[in-house]
Amino acid sequence: MTEQPQEALNTRARAQGIQVALAVSLYGISFGALSVALGFSIGQTMVLSLLMFSGASQFAFIGIIGTGGVAAAGAAIASAGLLGIRNGLYALRMSPLVGPGFWKRALAGQLTVDESTAVAIAQPNEESARHGFWATAIALYLGWNLATLIGALAGDALGDVRTWGLDAVAAAAFLGLLWPRLVSKEPIAVAIAAAAITVVLIPVVPAGIPVLAAAAVGIVLALYRHRVAPETASGGEEGAP
Repeated sequence: MTEQPQEALNTRARAQGIQVALAVSLYGISFGALSVALGFSIGQTMVLSLLMFSGASQFAFIGIIGTGGVAAAGAAIASAGLLGIRNGLYALRMSPLVGPGFWKRALAGQLTVDESTAVAIAQPNEESARHGFWATAIALYLGWNLATLIGALAGDALGDVRTWGLDAVAAAAFLGLLWPRLVSKEPIAVAIAAAAITVVLIPVVPAGIPVLAAAAVGIVLALYRHRVAPETASGGEEGAP
């Protein structure tokens, strides 16, 4: 089989990145509309997308603030931060790809998310991976923020969130982001345990605390699997082809 020229690989990587960015950017409309409907101003909504730039963290933040008000700000920040930790781990993976240079690395750090990382690691070599990363990152950042603005303007015109049933959209959107990751028994079990703890705690603790408690379930399980009983992580694979 004839090996493809490098420029063809680069072009394909950029095309993949732009396609992914266009599809994911549409979520920004939902975020912008929901954020304004929950009481955030258009300016505050845009700041979240421009600076936080992490869909899961953004939905978690506005959902907790929208439920618990300013008093829940600490829990909202903690929850968004926990969800954003994965982007820091992605950045470690992408660091050799980005190369040296303070400003370039700082920009890459801001733009390293699930999608830019996924497109990069799907490429056959480092050069095409670099093209895929930057194409996805830049297109998604621009598309997400434009979509957020469109959604925020639309949400401002909608008025009361409860009139349109949008008070449940934060949870639904977050479930939509989570669902594709439930591909094996372990994450499904963690999700069920976290959901059960959340349901039990909601009536008795302030807004945002159930989210942190649910996150603690995943952290405790990860520590157990990889520090206390690491052999169980591979034990189920013995005898596999």
